[in-house]
Amino acid sequence: MSYEALLISNVVLWIAVLALGLVVFGLIRQLGILHERVAPMGALMTDRGPEVGEMGPKFSVNDINGRPVDFGGAHPRGQSRLLLFVSPTCPVCKRLLPIAKSFATGEKLDVVLVGDGDPDEQHRMITEHGLEQITYVNSPQVGMSFQVGKLPYALLIDEDGVIRAKGLVNSREHLESLVIAKETGYGSIQAYLKAHGYVAAENKGGEDKRSVAETA
Repeated sequence: MSYEALLISNVVLWIAVLALGLVVFGLIRQLGILHERVAPMGALMTDRGPEVGEMGPKFSVNDINGRPVDFGGAHPRGQSRLLLFVSPTCPVCKRLLPIAKSFATGEKLDVVLVGDGDPDEQHRMITEHGLEQITYVNSPQVGMSFQVGKLPYALLIDEDGVIRAKGLVNSREHLESLVIAKETGYGSIQAYLKAHGYVAAENKGGEDKRSVAETA
């Protein structure tokens, strides 16, 4: 009797194991399908301020040490310039600063950090994060010229002074997406993905197409 009970319990156990295996296989398959359908997201572009493809505004301000910084027109050293708008009171900005330093070195960009606030707080942030070698502008004029409303925000301006990409950023991937957008000729990763077919097919009811980037 005990042998039969053991045999039955083993059979039930194997059935349970096989059922669990099928469930796991189904989940893995669904994850694979989802991975293929979901495209990587880049910096979220807003519709405020000068448009991508336009010349950036031309003006001059002093950096936090009193040295003049010119905006607009061709870059004097033929570089692309990354404007990164930050604040000492923004935790996400502080986490992004060391990433921006490393990213700037790797991409050979002219990075300009832009703040707007108490100079003493800006200086403390510069010292805390070792930003002495990066141009730091503390002026409301820059933010108003580009109509920046949220932080951290970045703009990539090419060597001729044309805005090539812009958007809210909070990771290295977001910063990289600005460079990719410039290299591909699209103003944002979202625009690139949409142009290359990352869209859901129209259903029979005639709903509008929506890109994965828009629905993610």
